[in-house]
Amino acid sequence: MSGSTKAMGVLTVGTLVVVTAYTAALGSNGWLWFGWVVLGLVTIGVIASRSN
Repeated sequence: MSGSTKAMGVLTVGTLVVVTAYTAALGSNGWLWFGWVVLGLVTIGVIASRSN
């Protein structure tokens, strides 16, 4: 994996931690989870395209 792909993976995992903490502290926000799912799908797409 290249540096930018690793950085995107770290950003995705970090965002998951933040969204989970927000949900635990203040309650669920559907837009945050939707945004995280989109970010996760983009990250998976980048990883898949780089491995080819």
